[in-house]
Amino acid sequence: MRKTFKYRLYPTRKQETLLHQQLEEGRWLYNHFLEHRKNAWEWYGVSLSHYGQQNTLPDLKKERPSLDKVYSQTLQNVAVRVDLAFKAFFRRVKHGENPGYPRFKGKGQYSSITYPQWNSGCDLTGKGLRLSKIGTVPIVLHRPVEGKIKTCTVLWSSTGKWWVTFSCENVQALVLPDNPLPVGIDVGVKTFATLSDGTAIGNPKFLKRSAKRIAQAQRKLDLQKKGSSERARIKKVVAKVHERVAFKRTDFAHQESMKIVNSSGRIFVEDITVNEMNSHRCLNRSIRDVAWSQFFSFLSYKAESAGREFRKVNPAYTSQTCSSCGHRQKMPLSDRTYSCPCCGMEKDRDHNASLNILRLGLESRG
Repeated sequence: MRKTFKYRLYPTRKQETLLHQQLEEGRWLYNHFLEHRKNAWEWYGVSLSHYGQQNTLPDLKKERPSLDKVYSQTLQNVAVRVDLAFKAFFRRVKHGENPGYPRFKGKGQYSSITYPQWNSGCDLTGKGLRLSKIGTVPIVLHRPVEGKIKTCTVLWSSTGKWWVTFSCENVQALVLPDNPLPVGIDVGVKTFATLSDGTAIGNPKFLKRSAKRIAQAQRKLDLQKKGSSERARIKKVVAKVHERVAFKRTDFAHQESMKIVNSSGRIFVEDITVNEMNSHRCLNRSIRDVAWSQFFSFLSYKAESAGREFRKVNPAYTSQTCSSCGHRQKMPLSDRTYSCPCCGMEKDRDHNASLNILRLGLESRG
């Protein structure tokens, strides 16, 4: 199985300067390739491939010598990124969505460089992570790297921290003992998740708890003059508050998903499109705060690693259908208890939905 491992980097000042220079060169090249594709289509009706754009790199290096400061395969990966952006754009067009055209990258918006081939421009030594044209950067390996490393991506965060992500394959799965117990999971805003056994996982509301601190820092930021050093300092303070919220949310999702994988052998969740639900004006911030997509992603890969079954089911009418007799009735969001007029069953709205998700999941297995 494939898995990613993320570690913190501690570059020296000189290395950090070189890394920022490489990010800036990557940003320039990304915008150049994007403009090249855009003009080729608008002027000549020609669709360029990333291979064709990669072949222009030798001539571009003559026009812009600073590109030589970046490893060659890292520059080639920029063309791959532009190609993926266009593929995602056309995929959304094909599905009838309202896609946004690939955008040019402003200053500070290009935050990572990728070495697509391990031991070619990057490798681990006893002193740290060796990067071509950067040097050996100190790294904190808080856990061993598993499997075979395929790619290496160096990332810069808005708080000034440097990270590296290894994408590995052939990672050995730690299969847990067989467990036939199935569980259906209904996610929500009032309660983070409700399991079919009646267990309710409370919503920690990390963003709401930090809203006052974020608002104070944001007000200070708005008072500063654009381009000033004080504005840059306070901007980093705002980013650090958001970073802490993201860390707490991620840690929470890891812990809860691990508990479910350890206790259940068959896991069924709702197949929902979170981006579409974010258009709800009143619930937009709350939906983003609970991060259902992240939770489902963690559940999926942890279940695969543990040898558990993970399946998504259609959530249509799961909140409106009686889990006991199948009667269906309208259920406004304000109604938190499902009262069935046919069989007399009364259950919490989310618990009833989780039981329906469990039933649909078992039926989908045939």
